[in-house]
Amino acid sequence: MINVHLVPHSHDDVGWLKTVDQYYVGANNSIRGACVQNVLDSVISSLFEDKNRKFIYVEMAFFQRWWRQQSEAMKVKVKGLVDSGQLEFIQLWGINLSKMNLGKLPRVGWQIDPFGHSAVQAYLLGAELGFDSLFFARIDYQDRAKRLKEKTLEVVWRGSKSLGSSSQIFTGIFPRHYDPPDGFTFEINDVSAPIQDDFLLFDYNVQERVNDFVAAALAQANVTRTNHIMWLMGTDFRYQYANSWFRQMDKFIHYVNKDGRVNALYSTPSIYTDAKYAANEEWPIKTEDFFPSV
Repeated sequence: MINVHLVPHSHDDVGWLKTVDQYYVGANNSIRGACVQNVLDSVISSLFEDKNRKFIYVEMAFFQRWWRQQSEAMKVKVKGLVDSGQLEFIQLWGINLSKMNLGKLPRVGWQIDPFGHSAVQAYLLGAELGFDSLFFARIDYQDRAKRLKEKTLEVVWRGSKSLGSSSQIFTGIFPRHYDPPDGFTFEINDVSAPIQDDFLLFDYNVQERVNDFVAAALAQANVTRTNHIMWLMGTDFRYQYANSWFRQMDKFIHYVNKDGRVNALYSTPSIYTDAKYAANEEWPIKTEDFFPSV
């Protein structure tokens, strides 16, 4: 059975169209409607509501602003989310903040938006830091097309020819960009159809939406090795109203698993990596850089 790992995330640029502080507090929204403070408040609240939910966060420049404003009681509760695995921090930046304040070091490299990747990164993350895996989105379009056809988007990347296997790291390139499959974005203003499972209301659509989910899962499974695939449930500055996402994912997990054709679960890149290692697949070896990239 195909296992669909739903990985809730928000890609929050640390400065782009606005300053870091403007993004955090939600200022200057005529340029970009984004308030990362709302993302963190909303996500944390949603995680408290249901212990099955998970979320990954990357941009520690924003999180440290949020953390500094929290009470000691809230900090203890958030540490509990980290300890239980509901909230997972990944990537390099802010590694000391993660360890000192939250008690855990990240295991995963998450470089989903940079335009190109040097083999040195594979060496540094694998051999020097001991990370388990690295994931990113952008590679050359011709390389992506070839890898989709050959099922080689997930590889063992060796960052140093002379050091061989001691410099390698499991590396996953997303089949598309770092957003969900078409029809599965659920911010309050997104256009994807929600699951309507109340018989007393119009437009009951559970089976239709389950069929959409299964079709998208099988399509991705056709370009992925093993029976584990990862869906990135989020994109730029999403989860400002986190319940809109989690409500739909809760329903999809329930109804898809009741249907029984595929298995859906809340997950993280660490959980996904563990599943890939456990599959004992013989992964293609990648050396050299991933340049150019678009």
